[in-house]
Amino acid sequence: MMTAREWCALAHLPKLGARRLAVIRRELAAQGLADDWPEAWLAAMPAGPRDTLRHWLDHPAKSPLEAPVAAALEWEASQPSHHLLYPGHPAWPALLDEIVDPPALLWAKGDLGALELPGLAMVGTRRPTREGSDNAAFFARELVEAGFSIVSGMALGVDGVAQRTALDAGGRSVAVLGCGVDVIYPPRHAGLYRRLLDEGGLLLSEHPAETRAHARYFPRRNRIITGLSLGVLVVEAAEKSGSLVSARLAMEQNREVFAIPGSLHNVQARGNLGLIRDGASLVCGRDDILEQLGHWQALNAARPEADTSTLPVHAEAPAPSDVSQDPLLALLDTAPTPLDVLVERSELDVGGCQMRLLELELAGQAAQVSGGWVRRATR
Repeated sequence: MMTAREWCALAHLPKLGARRLAVIRRELAAQGLADDWPEAWLAAMPAGPRDTLRHWLDHPAKSPLEAPVAAALEWEASQPSHHLLYPGHPAWPALLDEIVDPPALLWAKGDLGALELPGLAMVGTRRPTREGSDNAAFFARELVEAGFSIVSGMALGVDGVAQRTALDAGGRSVAVLGCGVDVIYPPRHAGLYRRLLDEGGLLLSEHPAETRAHARYFPRRNRIITGLSLGVLVVEAAEKSGSLVSARLAMEQNREVFAIPGSLHNVQARGNLGLIRDGASLVCGRDDILEQLGHWQALNAARPEADTSTLPVHAEAPAPSDVSQDPLLALLDTAPTPLDVLVERSELDVGGCQMRLLELELAGQAAQVSGGWVRRATR
């Protein structure tokens, strides 16, 4: 069995990316040679990386690989909450082996128990509307209660709301960072960073612990967020949102993609509508997600019976042809009414209220404007 030291060396080999390394590993595994270290690995490598690895094996003190390898092992040994995860490690997420370019090494800080639960990624805009923030909190709470860990990137906006709510609900959350796990980024999430460490969460990165955040790291970390997860829920995303990159990656990784419908007039939700048009599953409540993840239904069945008064009631929403009779329409006027006020007055939950508003909008009887929802004049 290969050790952390060996995987550290592989992770730092120049001119050998994650995709090529994964190909080598799979080829060796197919031949029953995956644990034949180092000869089978050396034979399978291109000349450049092979020579670098051979030099490190023969003369570690003279190799440029030795310093980062030694630093990684020293970091892991420095704190009980520090871990180096690699293929073969007891806590290595098996789902990562299904993607084409899994990291060779993950730096982990926190509680590895967060990886024992099935993960559901939640992503979205860094500048959510009030409705988007409400939806992120609603679904994070519901999914935690259903037995999922919330996986996200600890970014501002939807990420932060989802992960903070998961902890508020007593659940677990995994944050995959575009920097080292000892770096707090964005700085405004220092409180969330500490909560993840104090309340059973986990920080993950493929970069060494002290690595500063860089723009080029964030698109790459998205493949890990989706790769760790059974599916990804896009809460609110504009047409050019980076969250759509995560959705595309999830599709390529054969993960389920879910999207919450938004207003036709909300530019921050047009990406969601595009995803639904292109085949993502429209969701208005937790059960819409659980139905798609049927192999995890046992989790839902094993927990105490849910209070159905807190669940979305989209199944009872009137069909578009009946929207003129919808009592929600009576709550709208020419002055904008915020979603949270409509939820309170209608006694619907966020998902059910949003679904009915969407139907009213499609029927031309309601519209979302700055400040909330209005009733449209009929002709």
